[in-house]
Amino acid sequence: MSKNEEKFDGILLAMTQQHEGGVQELLDTIFSFLARKTDFYTGGGKGAAEKLVTGTFKKHEATALAKAATEKAERAEQERRRKEKLEKKKKEEQAEAEKINSESKIVELTDEEATKLQEEIDNKKTVKETPAMPGPSGDNADSVKKEENVEDEEEDEKEKNKLRPNSGNGADLPNYRWTQTLQDLEIRVPLKVNFSVRSKDVSVSITKKHLTLGIKGQQPIIDDDFPHEVKVEESTWVIEDGKVMLLNLEKVNKMQWWAHVVTSDPEISTKKINPEPSKLSDLDGETRGLVEKMMYDQRQKELGLPTSDEQKKQDVIKKFMEQHPEMDFSKCKFN
Repeated sequence: MSKNEEKFDGILLAMTQQHEGGVQELLDTIFSFLARKTDFYTGGGKGAAEKLVTGTFKKHEATALAKAATEKAERAEQERRRKEKLEKKKKEEQAEAEKINSESKIVELTDEEATKLQEEIDNKKTVKETPAMPGPSGDNADSVKKEENVEDEEEDEKEKNKLRPNSGNGADLPNYRWTQTLQDLEIRVPLKVNFSVRSKDVSVSITKKHLTLGIKGQQPIIDDDFPHEVKVEESTWVIEDGKVMLLNLEKVNKMQWWAHVVTSDPEISTKKINPEPSKLSDLDGETRGLVEKMMYDQRQKELGLPTSDEQKKQDVIKKFMEQHPEMDFSKCKFN
């Protein structure tokens, strides 16, 4: 569509909003104007006006039908991608459940292994029960306490003017409401007009660092930079019931809470966010591997067994000792 065609959109949208009877009432006004103020019906001879209207109608009907078909295909593609993501997530959850079940199976230990494990657990308890070294006392203790109080006050001062997160860990703002998880953001924008809005009536632009959206011919509702990057190819928007625009934006960094959607909006206190317990299947591969390693190491520590890093060191030492049987390692200490 050329800029010449769009230059009257604002005027026509304003006219449309004034006609509560919809398109029928709008067309009645236009043809009444042509009858009263122009020679549209008489200037071209008998039947010329009707022929002109029919030809123009056919021309724009073809354009509208082609656009509707394209939008339908786009919506179908978005729905396909959404279902594909859900199916992928479901399979990952099933795989995770199977993995947890397999890890939870009871392994029978030999008498020797059981005795060794009990000794390690007893040794760990002994270490825990050893009295801790006395901390700072007197003036030093008071000094440390004062420094901690000052830091707490400075932190409180920074958070004082920030909004408390809503139930979805976002904010309810005058022009829209937003919520978030570690993976994505959802934005609900009420379209405050007195007609049922369709996709052709709005203008939406999503880039990695900027969002612009609004009704065509009007000032944008949002037109500003994101504080962090989003994945454009995974971000979508739809019109709900002709009244609300719903956007889903996928974050690039899935380990970070956003304080606001765009930089000009007030910030929420991310320290007051109350996230729902996340599933390992919700995380990307690298993050999931890190979390699984932490969980494994924690279990090993609770049992008094070596962590994954300690086990690697032991394996390296063992391999070295096997490769050099001629050396005496009896007096060596390995940490």
